[in-house]
Amino acid sequence: MANHQLLVLAGDGIGPEVTGAALQVLDRVAEIGGWVVEIERADIGGTAIDTYGDPFPEKTQRAIDKASAVLLGAVGGPKWDQAPKRPEAGLLAMRQYMGLWANLRPYHVFKGLEHLSPLRKAQVDGIIFRELTGGLYFGEPRGRRFLPGDLEVIDTLQYRRSEMWRIIKLAFEYARDHHLTLTSVDKANVLESSRVWREVTDELSKQFPDVPVVHRYVDASAMDLVLNPDRYQVIVTENLFGDILSDLAGGLVGSLGLLGSSSVAGTPGTRGLFEPVHGSAPDIAGKGIANPTGAMLSLAYLVGWSWSESEAQQLIESAVAESLAEGPHTPDLGGNASTEEFTQAVIQRLEHIWQRRKIS
Repeated sequence: MANHQLLVLAGDGIGPEVTGAALQVLDRVAEIGGWVVEIERADIGGTAIDTYGDPFPEKTQRAIDKASAVLLGAVGGPKWDQAPKRPEAGLLAMRQYMGLWANLRPYHVFKGLEHLSPLRKAQVDGIIFRELTGGLYFGEPRGRRFLPGDLEVIDTLQYRRSEMWRIIKLAFEYARDHHLTLTSVDKANVLESSRVWREVTDELSKQFPDVPVVHRYVDASAMDLVLNPDRYQVIVTENLFGDILSDLAGGLVGSLGLLGSSSVAGTPGTRGLFEPVHGSAPDIAGKGIANPTGAMLSLAYLVGWSWSESEAQQLIESAVAESLAEGPHTPDLGGNASTEEFTQAVIQRLEHIWQRRKIS
């Protein structure tokens, strides 16, 4: 019998509602799989500021140390806009604490929800590998310098070759295992860091001769991803470019509420942080109408990546996909179902899928 340790960081806004829905799905999947899941809860973001005065308190750090995977709800909200420490700082600090260097964000237009995509009938189905530890977000020096009659602002785009190597290699491995084309996105016509990024990609491509590789500039990719999304199967790129392209891909799907993500620090079988892409949505928090799809898919990635439970991952993903195809839908998708009603629909379909597999 498998024994897994899960840390749940519900966070702010709708975070408690969507993680609560995902945990209901986990309860049934664990029962089917015969697992024991030890669940611990801790605070992050705004709720942690309210309780501890710190968006990433020491108590949460200790809880992470004991967990084999972390499920996060959402972080942030207008309540803390003027706080000395912002809730989002807790998320960045946690990524650094866990040593997470790769963000994986699948994007896919679900059957039955094609009308939500601005591209309608286009083939939208891919995954973005985004580097998390380098680039403009973490480079030094940074800050403001006051000049006579002016202000100078400094940000530094800084990377180590080793940071590029590991994320590009991870993307190559995924593309190889799934027989997909890898698109490396950079700005090598302007940036020195991008020139090295392209050199690393070309060097690694020799180790993966069966993986087709395409180099694209980030500005051209932003346009082409909208015009020809079917050309993009696996995208690998640096931190800032990945941040922007990930949300662009979410727009192609039609709703960020339909997307989950994984932040990891190694190959499958290692600990990671799994979270929906949407924000904390304080305007609907507590109303029971939040869409838990992103949290459920994040749970699916969690059990597949960190716990190596691939059958359970497929079971969750199939149940969510069938529920989205057939309904009921939450208000953000044009329906009137509550979070709980959608959750029960997913669990019911999960049961049906499992029974079909048992019979076959």
